[in-house]
Amino acid sequence: MNSDRLHAIATRYASLRVALVGDFCLDRYLEIDPARAEISIETGLAVHNIVSVRSQPGGAGTILNNLAALGVGEIWPVGFYGEDGEGYELRRALKAISGARLDHFIETPARRTFTYCKPLVLESGQSPRELNRLDSKNWTPTPETVSARLVAAVRALGDSVDAIILLDQVDVVATGVVTAGVLNEISALTKRRPELLILADSRRGLRDFPQIVYKMNRAELAALTGADAAADVAGVKAAVARLARKTGQRVFVTLSEEGIIGADASGAVEHVPSRPVRGKIDIVGAGDAVTANLAATLAAGAELREAMEIAMAAASSVVHQIGTTGTASVAQLHGMLIR
Repeated sequence: MNSDRLHAIATRYASLRVALVGDFCLDRYLEIDPARAEISIETGLAVHNIVSVRSQPGGAGTILNNLAALGVGEIWPVGFYGEDGEGYELRRALKAISGARLDHFIETPARRTFTYCKPLVLESGQSPRELNRLDSKNWTPTPETVSARLVAAVRALGDSVDAIILLDQVDVVATGVVTAGVLNEISALTKRRPELLILADSRRGLRDFPQIVYKMNRAELAALTGADAAADVAGVKAAVARLARKTGQRVFVTLSEEGIIGADASGAVEHVPSRPVRGKIDIVGAGDAVTANLAATLAAGAELREAMEIAMAAASSVVHQIGTTGTASVAQLHGMLIR
């Protein structure tokens, strides 16, 4: 990729309107100073003393952070948060992000705010060490009243945005934002606006999703198509090409250290390797960086391989940011892609 082409793509970001439909959560980092360790008088158990707390958007919020880092003009989160302290922190954090429009980010007493609480031990001269994570999730189906509001939000935005990203982050079906009603509305939107870029990623797989742009990993591809989960790059390329021809949509499959494979609707397939790593890495947030950059670049007119190259550069930048779910700016990407 040359500098002129990257510039042509990146200059379109500011004019983009992107809807982000998915499970927003709060990433709360508890920074622990081991030098202040104590033993509880009452229980005899070790006490971890927290010296600082950092809160930032996670889940779909990580994708939002990455879109904002690229300079996307308007980002419309569609999701929910609870009437709790975590919800207050999450909304405040999202409100502070340039380009975020919170008109369709719903507060509801019927849901808890999805929260990842991450204790980090900070030792001098070392990278942060994460202890066992503490999660707060919803374990019951999303109420129909909440789902109906989400559907209405998708319908309201569907005719005016340049792209929609779907992120299904929950482990239990029907407990998050991407409900059956939301998927039905997305399906109707594909008929109303067949040219609209809609990109989906789900940790539970994409079996129930309409035929839109799919982004998944190797294991999810195997679960969806029956392909060999241990297939080499050539085998994955063949499976991705078949799926793209079947759906009539672009398909992207991430391969961890082996990079990413993508195919267009005709089945023409590309493989972009991962970039070299330097020292210690933290893979948290890399997949979300790929999702954000694929969506933004494709909406800005990038070709398939161009989008994949930019996404791989973003992932490389993020994995070298330790103890946080990082982002990559256009300037950082330029420094990596243009030599």
